[in-house]
Amino acid sequence: IGVGLVGFGLFFVLFGILLYFDSVLLAFGNILFLFGLIFIIGFRRTFTFFFQRTKMKGTSFFFGGVIIVLLRWPLLGMLLEAYGFINLFRSFFPVAFGFLGTLTNIPLLSKV
Repeated sequence: IGVGLVGFGLFFVLFGILLYFDSVLLAFGNILFLFGLIFIIGFRRTFTFFFQRTKMKGTSFFFGGVIIVLLRWPLLGMLLEAYGFINLFRSFFPVAFGFLGTLTNIPLLSKV
């Protein structure tokens, strides 16, 4: 259920961006993403992830952006969310890029 909610949340956010920052789609996507994250890792882990002392700046920007999107200022809200998302998941990016680098070891993809 959680992976589906996160997937639909990301779909609605991307679709809202493609439709010139439609605030309803962006707000719905944000809510689905957050609930999906809660379903995947649990409420307590989600709470402790977002409210660590070192991640409070990213959390405040991310949730502030969500609130501003809900108040129908989608462009400003998405800019704040993007900055908060980068601050929150900064430690995860090297792992993700390292994984993408190992995709060249797959026989079919290395020929492409």
